[in-house]
Amino acid sequence: MSDALDKAEAAVREASANTADVAQIVAAVLAAQQAAQQPVVAQQATAPFDTRKWLTIGGLGIAGGLVASLFAVAVAIGAVSVAILALVLRGLWADFQKGK
Repeated sequence: MSDALDKAEAAVREASANTADVAQIVAAVLAAQQAAQQPVVAQQATAPFDTRKWLTIGGLGIAGGLVASLFAVAVAIGAVSVAILALVLRGLWADFQKGK
Protein backbone atom coordinates (compact mmCIF):
# COMPACT_ATOMS: atom_id res chain seq x y z
CA MET A 1 0.00 0.00 0.00
CA SER A 2 2.77 2.37 0.65
CA ASP A 3 3.73 2.10 -3.02
CA ALA A 4 0.27 3.33 -4.02
CA LEU A 5 0.53 6.10 -1.45
CA ASP A 6 3.88 7.19 -2.87
CA LYS A 7 2.42 7.23 -6.37
CA ALA A 8 -0.53 9.32 -5.17
CA GLU A 9 1.79 11.79 -3.45
CA ALA A 10 3.90 12.10 -6.61
CA ALA A 11 0.74 12.68 -8.64
CA VAL A 12 -0.39 15.41 -6.22
CA ARG A 13 3.02 17.13 -6.42
CA GLU A 14 2.93 16.99 -10.22
CA ALA A 15 -0.63 18.31 -10.30
CA SER A 16 0.24 21.22 -8.01
CA ALA A 17 3.29 22.06 -10.16
CA ASN A 18 1.09 21.89 -13.26
CA THR A 19 -1.48 24.13 -11.58
CA ALA A 20 1.17 26.80 -10.92
CA ASP A 21 2.40 26.52 -14.51
CA VAL A 22 -1.15 26.77 -15.86
CA ALA A 23 -1.83 29.82 -13.65
CA GLN A 24 1.27 31.55 -15.05
CA ILE A 25 0.26 30.69 -18.61
CA VAL A 26 -3.26 32.02 -18.04
CA ALA A 27 -1.85 35.23 -16.54
CA ALA A 28 0.44 35.70 -19.56
CA VAL A 29 -2.43 35.11 -22.01
CA LEU A 30 -4.69 37.55 -20.16
CA ALA A 31 -1.93 40.20 -20.12
CA ALA A 32 -1.40 39.75 -23.86
CA GLN A 33 -5.13 40.09 -24.52
CA GLN A 34 -5.37 43.20 -22.38
CA ALA A 35 -2.38 44.76 -24.16
CA ALA A 36 -4.00 43.99 -27.52
CA GLN A 37 -7.28 45.60 -26.45
CA GLN A 38 -5.76 48.91 -25.34
CA PRO A 39 -6.59 51.64 -27.84
CA VAL A 40 -3.70 52.84 -29.95
CA VAL A 41 -3.15 56.57 -29.66
CA ALA A 42 -3.52 57.96 -33.14
CA GLN A 43 -1.00 60.52 -34.23
CA GLN A 44 -2.51 63.86 -35.08
CA ALA A 45 -2.49 64.64 -38.74
CA THR A 46 -0.62 67.83 -39.43
CA ALA A 47 -2.49 70.51 -41.30
CA PRO A 48 -1.24 71.22 -44.81
CA PHE A 49 0.98 74.27 -45.27
CA ASP A 50 -1.23 77.31 -45.85
CA THR A 51 0.63 79.66 -48.17
CA ARG A 52 -2.05 82.35 -48.19
CA LYS A 53 -1.98 82.62 -44.39
CA TRP A 54 1.78 83.09 -44.26
CA LEU A 55 1.78 85.59 -47.13
CA THR A 56 -0.88 87.59 -45.30
CA ILE A 57 1.10 87.52 -42.07
CA GLY A 58 4.28 88.54 -43.90
CA GLY A 59 2.52 91.32 -45.79
CA LEU A 60 0.96 92.71 -42.63
CA GLY A 61 4.34 92.54 -40.90
CA ILE A 62 5.99 94.48 -43.70
CA ALA A 63 3.19 97.04 -43.78
CA GLY A 64 3.41 97.49 -40.00
CA GLY A 65 7.16 97.95 -40.23
CA LEU A 66 6.79 100.59 -42.94
CA VAL A 67 4.20 102.49 -40.89
CA ALA A 68 6.45 102.34 -37.83
CA SER A 69 9.46 103.59 -39.80
CA LEU A 70 7.47 106.49 -41.30
CA PHE A 71 6.25 107.40 -37.82
CA ALA A 72 9.85 107.35 -36.56
CA VAL A 73 10.93 109.64 -39.41
CA ALA A 74 8.07 112.05 -38.62
CA VAL A 75 9.07 112.14 -34.95
CA ALA A 76 12.70 112.77 -35.89
CA ILE A 77 11.72 115.64 -38.23
CA GLY A 78 9.55 117.12 -35.46
CA ALA A 79 12.40 116.87 -32.96
CA VAL A 80 14.84 118.61 -35.34
CA SER A 81 12.25 121.34 -36.00
CA VAL A 82 11.75 121.93 -32.27
CA ALA A 83 15.52 122.08 -31.76
CA ILE A 84 15.93 124.67 -34.55
CA LEU A 85 13.01 126.70 -33.16
CA ALA A 86 14.59 126.65 -29.69
CA LEU A 87 17.91 127.89 -31.09
CA VAL A 88 16.25 130.67 -33.08
CA LEU A 89 14.17 131.80 -30.10
CA ARG A 90 17.25 131.74 -27.86
CA GLY A 91 19.08 133.95 -30.35
CA LEU A 92 16.13 136.34 -30.57
CA TRP A 93 15.89 136.48 -26.78
CA ALA A 94 19.61 137.19 -26.48
CA ASP A 95 19.30 140.02 -29.06
CA PHE A 96 16.26 141.40 -27.23
CA GLN A 97 18.17 141.41 -23.93
CA LYS A 98 21.09 143.33 -25.51
CA GLY A 99 18.68 145.93 -26.80
CA LYS A 100 19.01 145.33 -30.49
